[in-house]
Amino acid sequence: MTSADRPAEAARRLPVRGRLREAYLAAAVPVIACLAALCGLTAWVSSGAAGSPPRIEVTGARVFAPYPGKTDTAAFFRISNAGGADDELLSVTSPAVERAMLSRHDTAGTGAHSMGMTGPVSLPAGGTLVMSPFDLDVMVRARAGWQPGDAVPFVLHFRHSGPVEAVALVVRPGS
Repeated sequence: MTSADRPAEAARRLPVRGRLREAYLAAAVPVIACLAALCGLTAWVSSGAAGSPPRIEVTGARVFAPYPGKTDTAAFFRISNAGGADDELLSVTSPAVERAMLSRHDTAGTGAHSMGMTGPVSLPAGGTLVMSPFDLDVMVRARAGWQPGDAVPFVLHFRHSGPVEAVALVVRPGS
C-alpha cells in the first residue's frame, strides 16, 4: 500500500466507524431505559407498593327472622378487604333460602324511600362494606321458619376472591 492509498483507506473506514458508534448509541438508549424501568419495578414490588390480591373476611353476619306468616326477610354482612386489590361482591347464595338478591335502599330528597335490586357491589382494597337495613342488604326468601338464634349458612361470591362462606345468626328485626 502506498502513501497515496492510506488517506483514501482512512476516509473509507471513518464513515463505517461513525456509523457503528451511532448504532451503539442508538441501541444503548432503549437498553438503559429498560434497565431503569426494571430497577424501578423491582423496588416498587419489593417495598410492597405493588399490592396484593384481595383478602376477604366476612363478619357480623345476621339475618332477620321473618315476620309470622312471611318468608321474605333480609340478611346483612360486614365484609372487609384486607388485600391490596379491589374486588366485587357478585351474588349471595344459601342452601337454606329459595332465593337471595342484593338490594339497595335509597332515600329521595323528599324523604321517600325506594328499594331496588342491584348488580355487583365494589369492595375497595383496604375497605369495609357494612350492610344495613338502610343501605345495602341481601333480600332472601326463607325455605323454613327460622327462629332467633338459628344459624343460616351463606356463600358470598366475589369476582376475584371466589366464594367465601359465612354463617348468619337469626335475630329479631331491629336488633
